[in-house]
Formats: sequence, C-alpha cells, structure tokens
Amino acid sequence: MRECEIQAERQGFRAARASVAAVAAIALLFPVDPALAFKGGGPYGSEVTRGQDLSGKDFSGRDLTKQDFKTSILRQANFKGAKLFGASFFDANLTGADFSDADLRGADLSLADATKANFTNANLEGALVTGNTSLKGANITGADFTDVLWREDQRSYLCRIADGINPVTSNSTRETLLCD
Repeated sequence: MRECEIQAERQGFRAARASVAAVAAIALLFPVDPALAFKGGGPYGSEVTRGQDLSGKDFSGRDLTKQDFKTSILRQANFKGAKLFGASFFDANLTGADFSDADLRGADLSLADATKANFTNANLEGALVTGNTSLKGANITGADFTDVLWREDQRSYLCRIADGINPVTSNSTRETLLCD
C-alpha cells in the first residue's frame, strides 16, 4: 500500500512541475509590459496603470483605449499617435508629455497638470477638463477641442495661444475653443 502512495505522490509532483513549465512557456510567448500590469478593476481597461510613476515611458502609437492613468506621474511620457479614446488621466502629472497626433476623444483630463505638454494635432473632442486642469505652456497647435467644456479663465488662456487646423477633423483650434 505504501508503494502506491509513493507513486501517486510522484505523479502529483510531475503534474505540478508540468503546470509550472507550461505557465513559464506562456509567459515567454506573451510577455506583459510591467508598466501595464493589472492593478485592479474599474470602468477602465483591464491593464490599469493607476498611481504609478511612468515618467519618460514610451506609449507612442499604442492602443490604450479606456486606459486608467489616474493619479499617475507621466512626466515626459511619449503618447505620440496613441489611441487614448476614453482614457483617464484624472489628477495625473503630464508635465512635458507628448500627445501629438493622439486620439484623446472622451478622455478625462480633470485636475491633470499638462504644463508644457505637446498636444499638436491631437483630437480631444468631448474630453473632460473639470477642475483645475492646467495646460500652461502647452503646445495646442492644430488640437481639436470640440465639445470640451472649459472654465472661462482656462478657455481665455488657450485662446491667446490657439492656432492651426486639425489634420484629421479639419477643425480650427480657435473655432473648437469658441475663441472670437
């Protein structure tokens, strides 16, 4: 009887080793960027980056639809040409980030600090900017702000620096900010 128990135990160990090997093989075939590691659920994407320091990270050209960057530090991050439809940058530090040619339609930029960020030719249609969202020193040439509800002081500031026409929507930055 004891020999049967030993054989069963060995088979169990073999099965466990095979399972570990299979998981390791899958991890090698499908690597996950640690900056996009799952941190929790919520209404945004399954790859949550909430509250992380991702300064200087390159997200250019990536599809980050509904990505959650709430309270993250994204100084000098590169989002050039990224699809950020419905992404949340609530209370994030976006100082010097590059959003040129990015799709930020419906993104939440509430309370975000986007000082000196580059929004050249970005599409921000319907983005949320409630609170003290800051775009001081930002480049907004060709950005589309259609249906973005700015506080009057924010809109007034942006109208002083607004110029260009968005190449995707053909809308004038000044017109989308309701300047004039």
